[in-house]
Amino acid sequence: MADIYDVEAYRRFVENLYPLLKGKNIRSVSLNDLRGPALETGRRTRFGSYGWRSAISSRIAPKTVYLGSEDVRLPHLTDLQKSIIARAPEELHNVLHFMRTLPFVHLKRQMGHNSEYNPLCNLYMSVADPKNYRIAYMWGNTLREPSKDPGPEFIMIHIPEEHSLRQQVLVLPEHNINIALGTDYMGEDKKGFLRQAMWYADERGMLGLHAGTKIVTIRGVDGKLRRYGVLMFGLTATGKSTWSCHPLGLNYKEGEGTEVIQDDIVFLRSDGSALGSEPKGFFVKTDVDKRYQEALYNALIDKTALFENVMIDAEGNVDFLDETLCANGRAVIQRDKLWIKVGRKRRSISAKTVNLPPLDELDGLVFAFITRRNTIMSFAQRLTPEQGVLAYLWGESTHSFASQPHRAGESVRIVGTDPFIIGSRGRKVNRFYRIVKELVERYPGKVHFYQYNTGGIGEIIEETEEGGVKKKNVVRKAKRVPIDLMAAIQRGDLRGTNSYEMGLFGTEEIIKVEGKAIGKEYDPHNFYSQEEIERYLRDIIEGRMKFTEDVADEGLDKEIVEMAEKSSEILPRSREKVFVSRGEGKQGSPEVEKPQEQERSPVERFWQPLSRLPSPGKWRKR
Repeated sequence: MADIYDVEAYRRFVENLYPLLKGKNIRSVSLNDLRGPALETGRRTRFGSYGWRSAISSRIAPKTVYLGSEDVRLPHLTDLQKSIIARAPEELHNVLHFMRTLPFVHLKRQMGHNSEYNPLCNLYMSVADPKNYRIAYMWGNTLREPSKDPGPEFIMIHIPEEHSLRQQVLVLPEHNINIALGTDYMGEDKKGFLRQAMWYADERGMLGLHAGTKIVTIRGVDGKLRRYGVLMFGLTATGKSTWSCHPLGLNYKEGEGTEVIQDDIVFLRSDGSALGSEPKGFFVKTDVDKRYQEALYNALIDKTALFENVMIDAEGNVDFLDETLCANGRAVIQRDKLWIKVGRKRRSISAKTVNLPPLDELDGLVFAFITRRNTIMSFAQRLTPEQGVLAYLWGESTHSFASQPHRAGESVRIVGTDPFIIGSRGRKVNRFYRIVKELVERYPGKVHFYQYNTGGIGEIIEETEEGGVKKKNVVRKAKRVPIDLMAAIQRGDLRGTNSYEMGLFGTEEIIKVEGKAIGKEYDPHNFYSQEEIERYLRDIIEGRMKFTEDVADEGLDKEIVEMAEKSSEILPRSREKVFVSRGEGKQGSPEVEKPQEQERSPVERFWQPLSRLPSPGKWRKR
C-alpha cells in the first residue's frame, strides 16, 4: 500500500503552509473575542446558556486518514480511505489555496497543567461562514490560556466550507498537524488535538489513554478512610464521562467523596500517575437524567454550558433526553461546575488538579474497563492483572441501534477502547503491559482491575432479509443495569464489601453487592438456554482470538499473545463442565476440582517471575 502515500508531498505542504499562517487574512483572537460572534448565531436557553446545531453531528472517522511514514499509517484501509490518501496531495494543495484566500481566526490554547507536558494548541478556523465562530469558541472553553509551561506546539486547520464531496480529516502526526474539511462538528477539533497529544506522549515514554480519572476517598470495612486513584476506560458513549463524574452515593458528611479529574484523555506514567489534558471543560453527551447523574446535570444547567445538537424548544427549554433530532447531543461543561447537594449545601466534586498523583501517594490504583454488552456478560468482573492487560488489548463493546443500526449487537473491539491510536496498536498494549507489571511488582496489593458492563442482560436480535435487504430486529430488549446499581457496585468494590465467584469467562463475576445478592433476575440462565449461552460465549472468545491475531501483526509481545491463547481455554468442550481454579485464575480439570494451594502474594499469583522486562521487539503470530 506504500505507493499511495507521498511523503515528499506532505513535506512540501508543510514548508508552504507555515508562511501562510502569518497572512493578513488570519486574525489572532482571544476566547473573549470569539464570544460575541459565536453567541450571535446561537439560541439562548432558559438557563442563560447557548446552543447551536451542526450539519454534521459526529466525527467522520470513516473518512479520517493518517499521512506519513510507515510508523503512523492505519493498519487496515477501506477503499474510501485509500481513495482519500491517493488524492491527498491534491487536497493539500487546495488547503494551501484556502489558507491564502479565506478569512480565518487563530486561537491558541494550552492542554494540561504540570511541569513537563502541556501541548500548545493552535486552531485555525475558517470563518467564511460566521456560524463557525461558535466551533472555535466551544473548543476554546475546554483548554486554558497559554502559559510558559513546557509543551510541543500542535496545529489544527478546520475548513467546514470545503465541499461535502471532499469531506475528510487528514492527519500528519510527524508534523503535528491535523486538518478537518467539510464538517462543522466541534468534536473533530477536540479529538484532533487530543489524538496528536496521545501520539506525542507515546513517543516520549508515556502512554496516552482514552480514559477518565478521579480520586475516591472511601471508608473500608475496617472503618479507615482510604484514597484510591481510578482510571475509567471506555469507548465513546459507553459511560466514561458518566462514571468519571459520578458521586457514587458516598457519605460526604463523614469524609468520603469523589474528586473528578478528567473524563476523556490522560497520559499515564510509569509511577502510576496520569497527566490531565483538558483543564477547563469537558465535551460530554447530554443524555443525562438528573435523578441519577446529579453532578453532570448541575453542570449542564449552568449558564456556562455550551450545547451542540441538543433539543431546545421555542421557549428556550432544554430536554436532554429528547434525541429525536440527534442521538449525539453534546455540551461543553466547565469542570468546576460539577457539584452535588450535601444536606443544604452545595459540594463541588471537581478536583483541584487535573493530574492523578503517583501510586505512592495513594492507598490504591484501580484500572476499570467499561464495556457495553447486552447478552450474557456480568455487570462486574474482578480481574487479575493478566486479565486487565487483556481487557485493555480487546477493548470490547458492541454496536447499538443508536450508533450503527445495521450492525446492532455485533462485537466491536478497539485496543484500549481508543479509536485514536496512531501507529502500532501492539506497541500501545506492550507499554501498558510493562507499566502494569512494574506497578504490581512495586506495590503488591495496591493495584486493582475491574470490568464493568453498562449494558444489560438478555437481549435477542434477529436478522431477517426482505427484498434482498438484511435487517435487524429486536426480539427482546436487554434488561439494563440500573445506574444506582452500577454506582453501588463501584462503591462496594472500593469499600471491599462486594463478593465475587468464578463465572463464564474465567473471571470472577459479582454475586453480592455491598453484602446483598445481586439477584437471580440478572442470571443469564433466566434468559437463554445452555446451548444459547455457549454459543454467545464461543462467539465472544473466538472474536477475541481473531482480534489478538490481528494486533499481533503489529508487534504485540509474545507473552501477551500467550496470555490471550490461555484465556480461550474456557470454551466448553463437548458440553463438559469447565472448572476454573479460584486461587490461580487458570483452567483446572473439568471433572475434579484442584485442591486449594497455599496462599501466595499477588505478584506470585498473577505473574510468572521474570529476570527482566520483555523485549519490545517485533513478534508475529505463528
